[in-house]
Amino acid sequence: MSPAPAVGIDIGGTKIAGALVDSMGRITHREQLPTPGEETVDVLDTTAQMVTTLVAAAGGDVSGIGMACAGMVDGRAGRLWFSPNLPLRDLDVAAEIRQRTGHDVVLENDANAAAWGEYRFGAGIDCNDMLLATVGTGIGGGCIIDDRLLRGAFGIGGEIGHITIDPNGPRCGCGNDGCLEVYASGTALERYARELIASGEAKGAGLRHRCGGTPEALTGQDVTELARAGDEGAVALFAQLGARLGEGLASVCAVVDPAVVVIGGGVADTGALLIGPTTEAFAAHLIGRGHRPSPTIVVAALGNDAGLVGAAALARESTA
Repeated sequence: MSPAPAVGIDIGGTKIAGALVDSMGRITHREQLPTPGEETVDVLDTTAQMVTTLVAAAGGDVSGIGMACAGMVDGRAGRLWFSPNLPLRDLDVAAEIRQRTGHDVVLENDANAAAWGEYRFGAGIDCNDMLLATVGTGIGGGCIIDDRLLRGAFGIGGEIGHITIDPNGPRCGCGNDGCLEVYASGTALERYARELIASGEAKGAGLRHRCGGTPEALTGQDVTELARAGDEGAVALFAQLGARLGEGLASVCAVVDPAVVVIGGGVADTGALLIGPTTEAFAAHLIGRGHRPSPTIVVAALGNDAGLVGAAALARESTA
């Protein structure tokens, strides 16, 4: 008889996604609910509803229940300190869900869960030391060191998006100035595009036409579609984004020294447009370059499912 599936849940600002995941990291069943309103109790109740639905879909037999959530999470304690897109503050989420469902759960930061998913079943499989950078609206990170997930003393380890690149740079959503996230995220891509349009440079003509001369109307998807079509300005913006990402990752690698750097998140779906300039800048800024082995940079294999798969794997392994 095959082992019981584990439950993986990804609590996001707009939706709560859930899945049953088998012991090989394959998703066998999915559910999704909209993330409710702005009240803590509503988010907890909806998450508990997702747990109950998935356990029922598994016939009442699961090998663990794992939840991934964006924010500062102490995975060992099941506590979430702060979430930027959810009304959850200094809360024992694991205890709240256990009280509502009667089931023990494992809580982890979403990027950490995604890193574990890629490490166990994706682009970092069989790699003892791996760094995941998720490049989307912001930048998340997860580190695997000596086969262990780096959490830190308070569960906040691996927040690579908030290393300081320039203390005189733009304000980041975290409250500091000049974070990597400000320079190398999807939000940064949109800012770069609007700045190029406002500059009046000829290579911004395609972008200017796309938004009808209104830079604020331009989206990251617009820039991506133009870049894929070969638009000079849009391609240059991805080169600018990748250069800053590569510089930042090289700095992180001076600390954690991974064998593989996995790039995930929505912006990474652009493939070579981002990975090419990222790899080039990374190689140019890596400490000891030319005299040491260099980490390999690869695209994530699990896509948006990495958090679900990783949360389920962490829950399964916590009960083993």
